[in-house]
Amino acid sequence: MLEGKEGKKIQIEEVIEASNMSAAWMKVKANQGGAGVDGMGMEETQEHLKRNWEKIQKKLVAGEYKPAAAKLVEIPKANGGQRALGIPNIQDRLIQQAIHQILSPLWETEFSEYSYGFRPHRSQHDAVKKAQEYVESGKGWVVDIDLKNFFDEVNQDRLMRQIAEKVRDKRLLRLIGDYLRTPLKTLKGEMIRRDKGTPQGSPLSPFLANIYLDPLDKELEKRGLAFVRYADDIAIFVSSERSAERVMESIIEWIEQVLKLPVNREKSKSGPSDGSGLLGFRIYTDGRVGVNPKVIKRFKETVKEIWDSRQNLTSEQLRDRWREYIQGWWNYFKIATWKREVENQSGWIRRKMRQCFWKRWSTPQGRANALLKLGVKGRAVGNAYSRKGSWAMAKHWVTHQALSNKTLERYGFIIPWSTVGIQK
Repeated sequence: MLEGKEGKKIQIEEVIEASNMSAAWMKVKANQGGAGVDGMGMEETQEHLKRNWEKIQKKLVAGEYKPAAAKLVEIPKANGGQRALGIPNIQDRLIQQAIHQILSPLWETEFSEYSYGFRPHRSQHDAVKKAQEYVESGKGWVVDIDLKNFFDEVNQDRLMRQIAEKVRDKRLLRLIGDYLRTPLKTLKGEMIRRDKGTPQGSPLSPFLANIYLDPLDKELEKRGLAFVRYADDIAIFVSSERSAERVMESIIEWIEQVLKLPVNREKSKSGPSDGSGLLGFRIYTDGRVGVNPKVIKRFKETVKEIWDSRQNLTSEQLRDRWREYIQGWWNYFKIATWKREVENQSGWIRRKMRQCFWKRWSTPQGRANALLKLGVKGRAVGNAYSRKGSWAMAKHWVTHQALSNKTLERYGFIIPWSTVGIQK
């Protein structure tokens, strides 16, 4: 059984109660995501559940339900390398979400005020704003702790002991343990057994990660340290270089000894806040928030990919792809109070757009036709026959006349910060 905050006993029956399962289904459906190892999408899974839910429910109540293997998917990391995800099938994502909805409220009241990752009504922006407050108060030195492959290194025995402090229902404990140990199935059909970690890709994983790292939050609070944590991103703020070095060494030792987690000492570092990066942002020593230079570099690489003229896309598809990317990117980074690094990319981005269209117009005649359609008249159209390269022509006055900033925006090729104005 599960002892709630007010002593209420919760059994697995509450996890699979109709209203909770309905809410879980809506959440899983909204998150979309691909099929698992069973190859079934949303509609197929829904039909399967309609036909078989009674049997599945009985197995869950009896403690006999066995999760399917998770599909191994590798995605590129932002800083290079590959990140392994374990994608459960939709049925198991549903059950995990249902468990999460019942258990999460019991831990939420006890989680740290300075933990922001994967929690209700908290975001990366909240973590950045708190960090900004620390720096503005004089804590301009940051200790960045890098947990080496955290989600793959979680000690499952320790995690299960932490869960068992609240969970008494053996069926629920067994089910959570089974989800932790679920093997990963590769594209070649090989099964990778697991005895540690809580792989990313499932609804339960972030919640379990917060449970595992909660003792670290409590330790930092006990020491009176200013910090923010977003999942396994940990930043501690102090007022001097000496304090930063001392804190870094003692906290790393605590993590390795108590949590049994390996710390990447090469990537863990301390220094002034403007030399550090937090969730893609850089906090200057005067409290201004800018975009991390590494983010700008990755951003430019993505812009180049999107505006590659060799793609077999219509102008409308190109526009839609660009708008989806740039609006999402800007919605995240627009909280920066110092936007010069972003503003400086505007001219370069538009030049990439013009270069792309110049190449897509393909032939001198095609370019002449395009220029005419875009309002270029007289001898100026003759520039369509220029032997200059596309990058040079992207800066040429005739291309700017044809594809002015207003024209690009009118056709949907927007740059959001230019549209709404830049705070300098």
